Amino acid sequence: MARKRIETADVNPEDKLDFKKIMPIFVIVLIDLLGLTIIIPLMPLYATTFGASPLVIGLLGAIYPMMQFIGAPILGRLSDRYGRRPVLLISQIGTFIGFILLGLAQTLPMLFLARALDGLSGANVSTAQAVITDSTNERTRTQGLGLLGAAFGLGFVVGPVIAFISLAATQNDYRAPAFVAAFFSLISILLTYFWLQETHGPEKRGTDVAKKSPFSMGAMFAALKHPTVGVLLLLIFFQQIVFGGFEQLLTLFTLGRLGLNASGNAILFVFVGVILVAVQGGFVGKWSRAYGDRRVIFAGLALLATGLVAVAFTPQQPAPWYSKAAMTTELTQHGSAAGAAGHSNPSATGEVSVPLPDDTNKGWLGLIWILVAMVPIAIGGGVLQPTISSLITKRIEPSEIGGTLGISAALLSGANALAPLIGGVLFQIGGPTLTFVVWGLTMAVLWFIARARITPGREEQAPSGLARGGAAAH
Repeated sequence: MARKRIETADVNPEDKLDFKKIMPIFVIVLIDLLGLTIIIPLMPLYATTFGASPLVIGLLGAIYPMMQFIGAPILGRLSDRYGRRPVLLISQIGTFIGFILLGLAQTLPMLFLARALDGLSGANVSTAQAVITDSTNERTRTQGLGLLGAAFGLGFVVGPVIAFISLAATQNDYRAPAFVAAFFSLISILLTYFWLQETHGPEKRGTDVAKKSPFSMGAMFAALKHPTVGVLLLLIFFQQIVFGGFEQLLTLFTLGRLGLNASGNAILFVFVGVILVAVQGGFVGKWSRAYGDRRVIFAGLALLATGLVAVAFTPQQPAPWYSKAAMTTELTQHGSAAGAAGHSNPSATGEVSVPLPDDTNKGWLGLIWILVAMVPIAIGGGVLQPTISSLITKRIEPSEIGGTLGISAALLSGANALAPLIGGVLFQIGGPTLTFVVWGLTMAVLWFIARARITPGREEQAPSGLARGGAAAH
């Protein structure tokens, strides 16, 4: 009995995640991300209906993070100064308007405008990370950020399903999912306004940090020179160049290699989302506590390198239900409608800028291959973001968390801006196989760099230190 009482006393309540604090932001982010995940499987093909080449599609993919690179760090610092809730509301309103413009678009410039507006106000994720950080401690932070990632993963399951349903209900009208995404964005705004409580109150905003300029390049370079955080920020930047390019151009890859349309890609994203939910909602916290954030990061990089190279060599075998004629009609019908409405649109001629596979040699091998290859990619991608972000917050002062996460978000945005540009050039010049091989080898190089540069920090001694402190207190 005495032994049992000692074991109970050793369990620190602060080591348990407070789900009541986390649940509002989890639900809000999930609803907000439904809009994003409805659009992701659709966006490259939507641009294709306007006659966009892989390079132009890369430019379209770059405009959102380019504008986010400008907006996210400013809004991150403003959340330190004025609170998380108002900044989150501003970013959500911008996203809502962007989706409305996306659905109304009749030309490529309107697509670019819609994505630019959404990107400029895109501080959703970094501000949500700050809310999670405010509501957790070092022992529960990885699990909390993992749940935030699980919301993204769950969005990847539900969002593409909603996209599939909306496309089926409108006979593959690529504008319909944009309006559905706007509806979910509106719900997230209402939930934030009426449900979310401020986690960064006025008493926390009077520090010297809060009085600093919202953002400067000097602050970014200072963070990159930080002895323990700098290498983590650089890792976020370079791994996202690879993973961001993969996300942006996967739909074009599956279109040309397997003949998958927006609905087919939606199902592929559902498959990935199920794995992400399992990893980020149930496993990443356990793995972090059992092995430490550093080792989880190393494993994530290795898995991504393996999966990306495997995807590169997916056999060119269209799915059994594929029809080249039907796919050509689907990708040109919106262009024809825009042409009839008096808008100039290259796809109105009936030509598709991305080469489509022939109807011959249809089968299951290509689809099964890519599904298997997506497993290590989903696991690796699922653990990296929450684990790196968690390790960053454990190696800086609490007063700098919002600003540093804003800088991290800015670096992610910068990487996401470069990723589709680099990927679009590689895709158009070297083809899809070379593009994915280059990305896989880059991840392998990052694995070697991470192993050499990410050294053990104070957080790896924190659990034993807390135990000793608790024993001394008793």
